[in-house]
Amino acid sequence: MSDQNEVVEGYLQIVATVREYVEEQIQLGFTELLEPEEKSEFSEFDVERLRHEAMGCERCELHQGRNTVVFGIGDEDADLMFVGEAPGADEDLQGIPFVGRAGQLLTKIIEAMELTRDDVYIANVIKCRPPGNRNPKPIEIETCEPFLLRQIELIKPQVICALGTFAAQTLLRTKQSISSLRGRFHDYHGCKLMATYHPAYLLRNPHGKRDVWEDMQKVMAELKT
Repeated sequence: MSDQNEVVEGYLQIVATVREYVEEQIQLGFTELLEPEEKSEFSEFDVERLRHEAMGCERCELHQGRNTVVFGIGDEDADLMFVGEAPGADEDLQGIPFVGRAGQLLTKIIEAMELTRDDVYIANVIKCRPPGNRNPKPIEIETCEPFLLRQIELIKPQVICALGTFAAQTLLRTKQSISSLRGRFHDYHGCKLMATYHPAYLLRNPHGKRDVWEDMQKVMAELKT
């Protein structure tokens, strides 16, 4: 009987430990461990078919005001992928991510890493410009994110660099601030993810450039492993 009690006590201790861990993760904003992954409707799409699907997308209200869909650009076999929030006015006109002032700064960062834009892949969580550059709505994220997730699956980058709070929180399923997320790697479906400040933030707060460069040095070191 004592052996049976020991087994039960051991089982209850395991349950309590797991419950404590789950509650801690929920408090930190990580909820994906509670959500079973569903097979994406794009799971059989290659890049060109995915691009074609995105270009004609009318799944949310953002299609009503866009000039064009900003799908993504760069090396589709890239080891490094940058992910931003959503297109701005310049991107909406040209159909290319990060071409405005923030994009020019991103280009300089990439070049400082001894790479070019052709060596990396650049995309956004949202493919259409939100009116007035407002923050995307939850339904818009839910609708558009599967395009990005399939892009990541197809490109298979060694490292993802999430630019800014929105991209980092969306990919990592967390509400933590970008300042607490940056500076270290996170696991994202088997690849390394580095969160850092958005180039637009650096235009307003140049003092953040040193932090971003520290993050990029860690990315460069990881790419060499």
